[in-house]
Amino acid sequence: MKDGFDHVDTWVFDLDNTLYPPAMRLFDQIEARMVAYVMDVLNVDRAEADRLRRDYWHAHGTTLAGLMAEHDIDPEPFMVDVHDIDFTVLAADPVLRGQISKLPGRKIVYTNGSAPYAENVLHARGLSGLFDAIYGVEHAQYRPKPEAAAFERVFGLDGLDGTTAAMFEDEGRNLEVPHAMGLRTVHVAPKPDPMPYIHHHTDNLSGFLAQVVD
Repeated sequence: MKDGFDHVDTWVFDLDNTLYPPAMRLFDQIEARMVAYVMDVLNVDRAEADRLRRDYWHAHGTTLAGLMAEHDIDPEPFMVDVHDIDFTVLAADPVLRGQISKLPGRKIVYTNGSAPYAENVLHARGLSGLFDAIYGVEHAQYRPKPEAAAFERVFGLDGLDGTTAAMFEDEGRNLEVPHAMGLRTVHVAPKPDPMPYIHHHTDNLSGFLAQVVD
């Protein structure tokens, strides 16, 4: 395992359901706030708002991207509203902190959420201060993963060289472009996604990193 990462000097981590386990259910709160926001701005009932949330996620990459494309909404109020949630459901993870701290080179977070939201998650998980940079969807001009333009924008800002980088992500579809850009790809999820652009799968990020660095 270690040999597959000995060329890596930049480690890119997604945030939601990657740097915390899905069992902590944090994103459930965000989904509920998205539904409420869509109900309010589009004047639809809860069932229709939830359908639109899901449909826009599938078609556009994120609910926000769909709302921007289909309804020209302002992204900033949306991002503030949906991330106004309870972070106490997250527990600190000193084991994960220790494994990430051992990684050689730069460590960055890249999320389809906002950078301030990411900072709140990292604080709750005991991971503050580990990362050299934190990029939110605002850094990609609100274009979401899995769009190539989003990766190109964020990685360009960072100066990242894909041939010496690795990415950890819970959404398998978000690894296709990084793979094409030369990154080593790791799918962090309960079940593997047998796609050719995914090099590794794990349902235990700390355990996987231990194999890479120890």
